[in-house]
Amino acid sequence: MTQQLKISVGQYSDKGRKETNQDFHGIYIPKEPQLSSKGIAIALADGISSSDVSQVASQSAVTGFLEDYYCTSEAWSVRTSAERVLVATNSWLHSQTQQSQHRYDSDRGYVCTLSAMVIKSTTAHIFHVGDTRIYQLRHGALEQLTEDHRVWVSTDKSYLARALGIDRKLEIDYRPVQAEAGDVFLFATDGVYEHADADFIIATIQHCAGDFDQAAKTIVTAAYQHGSADNLTVQIVKIEELPSPEANEIYRQLSALPFAPLLEARMVFDGYQIVREVRASSRSHIYLAVDSETNERVIIKTPSIDLQGDPAYLERFLMEEWIARRINSAHVLKPCLQTRKHNYIYVVTEFIEGQTLAQWMTDNPKPDLAAVRGIIDQIAKGLQAFHRLEMLHQDLKPDNIMIDSTGTVKIIDFGATRVAGVMEIATPIEQINLLGAAQYAAPEYFLGENGSSRSDQFSLGVIAYQMLSGKLPYGLEVPKSRTKAAQRKLVYQSVLNDDREIPAWLDEAIRKAVHPDPYRRYEEISEFVFDLHHPNTEFLKKTRLPLIERHPVIFWKVVSFTLLLALIVVLSFKTTIR
Repeated sequence: MTQQLKISVGQYSDKGRKETNQDFHGIYIPKEPQLSSKGIAIALADGISSSDVSQVASQSAVTGFLEDYYCTSEAWSVRTSAERVLVATNSWLHSQTQQSQHRYDSDRGYVCTLSAMVIKSTTAHIFHVGDTRIYQLRHGALEQLTEDHRVWVSTDKSYLARALGIDRKLEIDYRPVQAEAGDVFLFATDGVYEHADADFIIATIQHCAGDFDQAAKTIVTAAYQHGSADNLTVQIVKIEELPSPEANEIYRQLSALPFAPLLEARMVFDGYQIVREVRASSRSHIYLAVDSETNERVIIKTPSIDLQGDPAYLERFLMEEWIARRINSAHVLKPCLQTRKHNYIYVVTEFIEGQTLAQWMTDNPKPDLAAVRGIIDQIAKGLQAFHRLEMLHQDLKPDNIMIDSTGTVKIIDFGATRVAGVMEIATPIEQINLLGAAQYAAPEYFLGENGSSRSDQFSLGVIAYQMLSGKLPYGLEVPKSRTKAAQRKLVYQSVLNDDREIPAWLDEAIRKAVHPDPYRRYEEISEFVFDLHHPNTEFLKKTRLPLIERHPVIFWKVVSFTLLLALIVVLSFKTTIR
């Protein structure tokens, strides 16, 4: 009988002599197939004492790691998956500090240490930053597996050299450890290991072998009684069983899954029956299929076999699934829950019964304003879901937008999406050109600059313009303009024409959204959407008619009164001279 990975766990945490417990810990043991494909994750974080919000950082770091790690593709190695999640978490924590009142004092910001482990197959993968510790107890000896990132200025004064949230860049220690059945791993914060000696810890774990929760509590209590003034947390993990060699051989191959073959109608593929090919390109193949277990229609996307030697392309392809699982929006394509082990590299998403926005525009060459606003509003909500997670779509175009049979608009295809802190693609400009969305790409990409939420806003503005006019606001000149000087010469062509009744203020809103200079666009997409529905007050002030045209009677009364005053002043002056 094939064995599965099995562990015993004990945990205990206490605020100790402090008012607040700034430690946070957690463990996640998934069911199959993720138990074998992703492993078991354990994490412990310790907030810094100088910060009033570090407990938020600790909780965010642990919950983010335990949740987001399992959203990464099973085709990624443990190291790639975990490090990308931690880098993104670090970026978020750092940005929270930058937006707070402690922007220039990181010691009071969203900062914490973190020690995490993923046990997959027969390997324990350790990820560490800060001064929490992981020990291994094997054959009666306790060995420290992590290195403290602390610099001592004197015997009683030190500071953290590395931690989550301190800096925009994150350096993570990674160490793989070959596990054996019977191994015990101990996670502890400095409030514990500085006040509990190794012999006592070993004896306690051995004595409480059947109750590791009690062992953890006993160690914490001892550290407290020995004068610890800090928060105290201990996690104990014992390897009870490791997967059998047969299973190991299978799951070691998950990090190098083969590309799927070309699929045909009626073919059964990994539990899905292929109905037909929906679309094929040089980069991917998309099929309509039926899930044999649920009988639901789904979409299967497979990478092009011709690009299997391109690691950057494969990274982009696998990133799509990770992104889709993080976003929860009615206006963003939803991935299907994974209930079976993948034997090939592919992505399964919901089936949207409808048409692309590109086809909709062909069928509706002169849509009314209400229809245009309704579609733009929904696309904007989808983009805002990306931006809330510090993601940029970067490839918004009519072919990447679906409208289902109920009129719901959904953004699809995340192959160009950039996640803060996760730089899977060499440069955004290479990405945009590669994916062929140049006519919708913001001008800054063609200068080699990184995009922002205003870059997605530009693409949305171009789509709004095209829906109303069937044209592009700058024709085909944007991709050709690769210098600041060339971009300053771009001339916006008004969407107003004699064939359509379009308010001038709406044209001004689009003009601002697609301005070549990102800093002259709207700060937020919501502002652009609002101005598509309401005349902007600045525009009204700029276009307000002169008083003589709005109220001619009042104008001439003011002029007459002014002349009368001038005449009185002149007469008074003459009288004074005499």
